[in-house]
Amino acid sequence: MEEWKDIVSGEVEHLGAHLKALVKWAVIACAVGLGVGIVGVAFHMAIGWATELRLAHGWLLYLLPLAGMAIVGLYHLGGIHEDKGTNLVLNAVRGETPMAFRTAPLIFLASTLTHLCGGSSGREGAALQLGGAIASSAGRRLGFALEDRRILVVCGMASAFSALFGTPLTAAVFAMEVVHVGVMHYAALVPAILSALIAALLAGRLGLVPTAYAVAQVPELSSLSLAQTAALGVLCALVAILFCQCMHVSHDFYQRFLPNPYLRAAAGGAIIILLTLLVGTRDYNGAGGEVIAAAVSGSAVPPAFLLKMLFTALTLGAGFKGGEIVPVFFTGATFGCLVGPFLGLPASFSAAAGMAAVFCGVTNCPMASLILAYELFGGRGLGMYAVVCAVSYLVSGYGGLYSAQEIVYSKIRPERYARMRK
Repeated sequence: MEEWKDIVSGEVEHLGAHLKALVKWAVIACAVGLGVGIVGVAFHMAIGWATELRLAHGWLLYLLPLAGMAIVGLYHLGGIHEDKGTNLVLNAVRGETPMAFRTAPLIFLASTLTHLCGGSSGREGAALQLGGAIASSAGRRLGFALEDRRILVVCGMASAFSALFGTPLTAAVFAMEVVHVGVMHYAALVPAILSALIAALLAGRLGLVPTAYAVAQVPELSSLSLAQTAALGVLCALVAILFCQCMHVSHDFYQRFLPNPYLRAAAGGAIIILLTLLVGTRDYNGAGGEVIAAAVSGSAVPPAFLLKMLFTALTLGAGFKGGEIVPVFFTGATFGCLVGPFLGLPASFSAAAGMAAVFCGVTNCPMASLILAYELFGGRGLGMYAVVCAVSYLVSGYGGLYSAQEIVYSKIRPERYARMRK
């Protein structure tokens, strides 16, 4: 009888501790979701305003070199002479390097300037830094323990991503999955999901519409369609590898031949102006959301995915700010729309599948990529989205956009990979 009393007492004690943790993180997650969500909504509106102004006044493109120099100056005034971008957020989640609050206003202003003057960049990568910096700084100021601050950074990342793009489940899983490939710390599961959902609800109340696309034709599940989709996954993995290599090579090229950051930014802006005039269209300036929508509807220009990679690498490599994720979506959607029909797949479906698969290949986040496909394109054909993401994850190897990302487990054997990419 005494033994049963001890067992019951122990279970009650554990239950009480877990309920206490649930209440604690529910309150914190709501606060983070609201606080970071408001900033995320403001950032979304600022990028939208900058894009509309650029489209209405084409001459703003010619200010891109000056905008680049202004961005470098802002970061120097803020005491940041070597910006590690999203890698800094990943390090903060691991507890290695805390993020300063000044990173938030700097990335906000710099990303807006980049979009205003026509640099090719996205916004979600900037949102990760924005949310991570706010959460990390708040955790330090409020005296949170290191382990709690790590969860706070995950919540901040998820909240900003969710508010900006309207995909709360993707945001939560991506924030947990991207740091350690092969391992997710589920202690962050409840706070990450709650904060992302709160941020999404707030964004909806403030008038932001979640991103979603209508896929015109999804093929029926069959052995043939699975083989076709797997082939598309292999090709998307190769595109993902090429995208990452372009980003790394561009950065190294600028650093080697233009060590002065002001000259590097000015030269990068001038190169983007020249390329824009040469291609004769401004589809590759900014994020390119209209082109993504056109690709998912079944229409794409053959060299679009290559040109977007080039524009993005030359923009971000020169020191402009923003993010890589929307350019990755652009690249994947236009590539999938182009090659899908050659494999026997509908152009609309292959654009959607390409978007998810290239995202998976560059981020090494298969679960977040699958959930992204569900939130953006709906549940129909989810099994084939799973196939294309899984194949892309496997074939893309151990590269990726983020050098601070830790590969914990091998992609081909059930064993530890045992090193961090550098």
